[in-house]
Amino acid sequence: MDQTTDLKDIASQIRRDIVRMVHGVQSGHPGGSLGCADFFTALYFKVMKHDPAFNMNATNEDVFFLSNGHISPVFYSSLARSGYFDVKELATFRKLNSRLQGHPATHEHLPGIRVASGSLGQGMSVAIGAALAKKLNGDTHIVYSLHGDGELDEGQNWEAIMSAPHLKIDNLISTVDWNGQQIDGPTSRVMNLGNLHAKFEAFGWTVLEMNGNDMDDIIATMAKAKSLTGHGMPICILMKTEMGKGVDFMEGSHEWHGIAPNNDQLAKALAQLPETLGDY
Repeated sequence: MDQTTDLKDIASQIRRDIVRMVHGVQSGHPGGSLGCADFFTALYFKVMKHDPAFNMNATNEDVFFLSNGHISPVFYSSLARSGYFDVKELATFRKLNSRLQGHPATHEHLPGIRVASGSLGQGMSVAIGAALAKKLNGDTHIVYSLHGDGELDEGQNWEAIMSAPHLKIDNLISTVDWNGQQIDGPTSRVMNLGNLHAKFEAFGWTVLEMNGNDMDDIIATMAKAKSLTGHGMPICILMKTEMGKGVDFMEGSHEWHGIAPNNDQLAKALAQLPETLGDY
C-alpha cells in the first residue's frame, strides 16, 4: 500500500468521525468538514512539521490556524487521529463541559487549538501575525491557515490580505475552501466573489489552485507552495472542494452546511465510508 493510499484511508476514517460526531448530538457542521477531510489529512499526516506534544507558542514547528471554525469536526478528528488527544474524546463533541466545543476555543485547553475561531473573517489576521512573529524570532517554519470562500464576504479579510505583501509575509500559506457554498446558498447568489485568483494576485499574493478532494493534487500543490516560501510574497491556494464529499446525498448542497443526519442517514453515510482506523 503506497503512502497516498494510506492517506486516503485516514481521510475515510476522519469522514466517519465527522458524521458520527455531528449525529451524536444532532448539532454541528458536516458539509464543509467532509469537503475538507482530504486537506486536513494531507496537512497533519504529510505536509506540516508539527509536534502533538503541543507547544502553545509553536516555536520551531509549523503552525495551523482554522479561520472557518464551524468545521471543527474535521479539525478535532484530525488532531485526535494524529496524536494530540485520545480519539475517545471525540464522543464528547459539543456536549456540556466538553473540550470539543462547536467552535474551537482556547479556554478548554485542548491540545492543538491556539486561537478561538468561528467569528468569521479573523483568521487571516491571526495567521499573518503569527507568521510575522516567526520571522521576527528567526523561526523559519511555516504558518498554514484555512478559510471559507463565503467567509471572504467579511471585509477584515481584505485588509489583512493587503497587509501581508506589504509586510513581506513570505512564510504563510493560506488556503481558501472554494466550494461555492455558504449557509444561505451558493456564494454566487449570496455575494458573488468574482475572480478570486485575480483578486489575490492584484493584492500581491502568489496564487495556486488545486483539487482539494484529490490527495495526489493536494500533496503536489502543497509541496509547490512550500517551495515558493521565502521569496517575499505570501501564498494563497484556492482549493476546489465539494461540500459533503464522500456522502452522496450530502454532496454539493449548502443544505448540509449546518444540519445533522438522522439515524437512517447516518447508516447510509457510514455504509459509504470504510472504517480504516477503528471508530472511537
